[in-house]
Amino acid sequence: MIYDVAIIGAGVIGSMIARELSRYCVKACLIEKEADVAMGTSKANSGIIHAGYNDKPGTLKAKFNMLGNEMMARVSKELDVHFKRTGSLVLAFNEADFANIKELYYRGIANGVPEMKILDGAQARAMEPNVSHDVIGALYSPTAGIICPYELNIAAAENAVQNGVEIFLDNEVKSISKEKGLFLIKTSKGRIRSRYAVNAAGVYADAISSMAGECDYTIKPRKGEYILLDKSQGGLVHTVIFQPPSKMGKGILITPTVDNNLLLGPTAEDVDDREDTRTTAPGLEEIIRGARKSVPAFDLKETITSFAGLRAISSTGDFVIKASERVKGFINVGGIQSPGLTASPQIAKHVVEILENEGLALKEKSGFNPERRRVLRFNEMSLEEKNEAIKNDSGFGNVICRCETVTEAEVIDCIRRPLGARSLDGIKRRTRAGMGRCQGGFCGPKVMAILSRELGIPMDGVTKKGGGSKMLAGKTK
Repeated sequence: MIYDVAIIGAGVIGSMIARELSRYCVKACLIEKEADVAMGTSKANSGIIHAGYNDKPGTLKAKFNMLGNEMMARVSKELDVHFKRTGSLVLAFNEADFANIKELYYRGIANGVPEMKILDGAQARAMEPNVSHDVIGALYSPTAGIICPYELNIAAAENAVQNGVEIFLDNEVKSISKEKGLFLIKTSKGRIRSRYAVNAAGVYADAISSMAGECDYTIKPRKGEYILLDKSQGGLVHTVIFQPPSKMGKGILITPTVDNNLLLGPTAEDVDDREDTRTTAPGLEEIIRGARKSVPAFDLKETITSFAGLRAISSTGDFVIKASERVKGFINVGGIQSPGLTASPQIAKHVVEILENEGLALKEKSGFNPERRRVLRFNEMSLEEKNEAIKNDSGFGNVICRCETVTEAEVIDCIRRPLGARSLDGIKRRTRAGMGRCQGGFCGPKVMAILSRELGIPMDGVTKKGGGSKMLAGKTK
C-alpha cells in the first residue's frame, strides 16, 4: 500500500489535518506512537479558544488564531463537541499592568479582534463579582471561549476515520528515508510508504524533521501544571480570567470548563525531558498563589485532581508551517503551542493548501460527511429523552459512573464507534466515566468489566492507557 499522505502525530493538529484531507479523494493515514489519539499536549492544556489579541501582528500565530476562532463554532457543531463562547478578561492590578492591557488592546485591534473593551476595576467586578478587589482594570474580549481539547481531538480523528483515513496507533516512528520518490517511514510495527509526509509530532517535531533530513528549528518542551476543582466551584467565574502575559506565556489563569469544573494554571517551566508530566509541590503552590491573586474565593478542598502537560516551544518564536526546501514533499507543522488549539482548523486548511502547492492532486470527495455521528449523553437528556433511551436500550438504565452520570450504553457506544476506546483512559476521555469526584474509584472496575467483555480480552488484559499499563497483575483465586 502506498499512501498519498502520511501524517505523523495524532494530536489535535494531526487529527485536524487528517480530517481536512478526508474531504478529498486522497489516500491518507495518521501515525501515532501512543495507543490512542490525544495522548500528548492535546489532552493536557487549558482548553481556551483565544480571542487573538496576544500575538504580534503578522505572525502565523496571530493570523491563524483569528481564522481558527471564527471557524470553531461551525467545527464544534459538526463534530458534536462542547464549545462555549464565554469571553475573557485580562486583569490589571497596577499601572504597569494597565499599560500592558492597553498594549494588548491595540495589538488586538491590529489583528482584527472584534468588540474588545477596556474596563475599570468596578466594571470588571460587575462582570465577575469574585475577582480581586485589587483589580484596577481589565481587557474584555467577548469572542474568547472554552472547549474540551481532547474531545475536539478525538472527534476530529474519528471523523477522519469515518471518511476513509487509516490510523496506525502504537506505531512509533523510528526512521524516515526517501526512496524512488516515496517516503519510507519505519515504525515500531512495520513500514509505511507515502508520496508526502506531514510532521505534526508536537514536542518531537524537530526529531521527526531531523529523521527526514530537514531540521532548521528546535523544540523546547515547556511544562505547565494544573489544578482541577469540582463542579461546586465551576460557577465562581463565567469568563476566562487571565493575568497580564510574560515572556513565558499567558500566566496563571482561572477558567470554567465546558463540563462546569474550575481549572487553575498553568505554570511555565522549560524542561529537557519530553515525557516529564509530573506535578510538583512548588508548581502547585505557584498555581494556588497566582490564582488567589485573581480570584481569592475558590475552595482548595474541592480539588479533584492535578496534572501537567508539555507545550512545544519553537526556536523560531512562531508556528513552523512550511514545505521543506531540502526534502520534496515533507511538510513541517511544528512549534504549535498556544494558540494552537484555537488555530487548529485553519492550520489544517493551510497545510492542505501547501500539499496542493507541492503537487498533491485534490479532488473533492462526493461522499464526504463533515458531521460526526451524534454522541448520546445521558446526563444532558431531558426526563422524557432519558425514558425513551432506556426503553430503546436498557443499558441507559444502568449508571456506571455516578459522579458524571455515565451509563453502560454510553461506554459500549464509545468502544464500538470508529476509533473506539481500548483502555480506561480512552473511555474516560470519551464519556467522562472516571472524571468525577471519586476519579474512577466507583466506576473503574465496572468499566474494566465492560472493556473485557466488549474487546474479548481477560480482565488482566485491560490497561489504563495501552502498552504495559495493566490495571491487574492477575487472579488471586
